[in-house]
Amino acid sequence: MSTATQELAMKYSRAWAERDPDAIVSMHTDDSVFHLHNVAGPVCGRAAIRNAVASLFEQSPDLGLARRRVFFGTDHVVSEYEMSGTAGGKSFACDGVDVFSLRDGCIARKDTYVDWHTYLGQVGRMPSFCNPRA
Repeated sequence: MSTATQELAMKYSRAWAERDPDAIVSMHTDDSVFHLHNVAGPVCGRAAIRNAVASLFEQSPDLGLARRRVFFGTDHVVSEYEMSGTAGGKSFACDGVDVFSLRDGCIARKDTYVDWHTYLGQVGRMPSFCNPRA
């Protein structure tokens, strides 16, 4: 694990807190993959990831991720958090974990696992997810 990996993780977390899709995708490789498991198939490439992230922010403009623990490896990061916000006028709070694979100082893959059972119980529907195959 390097200082650069920690700095990337902190910068990425800030971009999500600021709800800035452009800043988020700037830290992904050109061929990056983002997979929001149990909601949709993976999206590939910066443009598709940007659209997917923007879609999530449109559905939940107050989306927040409160970090619990972060684990750093030489080519990966694992982050545990509580995701909260409102969707369709209903509040939610549920657990989440992101697994990042890194390459050349950028995010090559992000796998997101969320407690969708809890989310569904609070919101009443699953989020729709922009899933272009770009």
